[in-house]
Amino acid sequence: MTHPFRSIGLFALAIAVAAITPLALRGVAVPPVAAQAPATTKPAPAPRSDVPILQYEIAPTFLKNSPDQNFGEVLGVAVNSKGTVVVLNHPGSATSGPLYGNATTQLLEFDASGKFVREVGRGVYGLGYAHSVRFDRYDNLWVVDKGTNTVMRFNPAGYVTMNLGRRPEGPDDPAESYYRGGRGANGQTPVHVDGTFRQPTDVAWDSDDNIYVSDGYTNSRIAKFDKHGAWVTSWGSRGSSGTHADENPSQFSTPHNIGIDRQNNVYVADRNNRRIQVFDRDGRFQRFIHLTATYDKKRHPVLGNLPASLPDETQPWTICITNTPTQYLFTSDSEPGRIYKLTLDGTIVGMFGESGRDARQFNWIHGLACPSADTLVVADMNNWRVLKVQIKDQTR
Repeated sequence: MTHPFRSIGLFALAIAVAAITPLALRGVAVPPVAAQAPATTKPAPAPRSDVPILQYEIAPTFLKNSPDQNFGEVLGVAVNSKGTVVVLNHPGSATSGPLYGNATTQLLEFDASGKFVREVGRGVYGLGYAHSVRFDRYDNLWVVDKGTNTVMRFNPAGYVTMNLGRRPEGPDDPAESYYRGGRGANGQTPVHVDGTFRQPTDVAWDSDDNIYVSDGYTNSRIAKFDKHGAWVTSWGSRGSSGTHADENPSQFSTPHNIGIDRQNNVYVADRNNRRIQVFDRDGRFQRFIHLTATYDKKRHPVLGNLPASLPDETQPWTICITNTPTQYLFTSDSEPGRIYKLTLDGTIVGMFGESGRDARQFNWIHGLACPSADTLVVADMNNWRVLKVQIKDQTR
């Protein structure tokens, strides 16, 4: 039998109960607790030296742009159901300035044979420094603009039919707080505002056409809207991933790309945290996916200094999920500059490529389109080109 409380213990217990229960007893609403990630997750897998090297061919000039249409930094590429290709190009402005902060976005459409068709969206208010392009299942083109904090939908005719978020008003130099401010008392955590973005990066849809936006460089969350553009919810916040990128689920550091499979699992390339996070469509964490194929840690990167030490996990920059009978996930990293083919459970079935400026190398792949399980269209950002890649087999 439990020993009875002493009188002082009863008094302390009564005070504690009174402190935590009066709001509920009086019927005062208490803010709900956000859905929590599981308390434990599987540790990051050990580095793999047995990942098959995929054989591949590259078609570097499959798009027939003319010499006055040289690409600049190509940040995204999308392919629709008819084979139409849209390239998100950041062109130069050789005769105008200023250099810093200059708006630069061009949406170039090519037909399935690679012939240039038209420029989409010229002069559209929400285009300033776009970050990604995607086609939905109705062949609407969606553009996510990091610079103007907007997400736009163009119908196949080229008209804007929805815009999410809001571009900051003039003058040219809006308050810094619009992009990186609005932080909490600790000076680190951005204050999230429903329906708005701060430097969004990508967009995807579930089977009910709900809209998911990776938001992004500043807000570090996933935003969800219904198919009519009405706000639903968001989840996630800025945070670190730990030594082996397997801590703090639902915390992000640059959620850079997003994709959704046919089971409505949401895959987020949590770039600076060196992992892909998988959620259900209500934001409940499911699992991590890591890129742990071994690499030469002494090989100098194309851009930047060679770090004194490097982690086993590399940074996933991109997400593309095929619409094939068996779905595959493609992703890429900046260094060592490889493209990876994975099953949806996160198993790497093959990889290819390396960073560099040569014909078969990549320099910061920023966008992938995957019209089939063995065909990719690659936005090779810092090499200023768009490549078509045909994967041949899984032999070394």
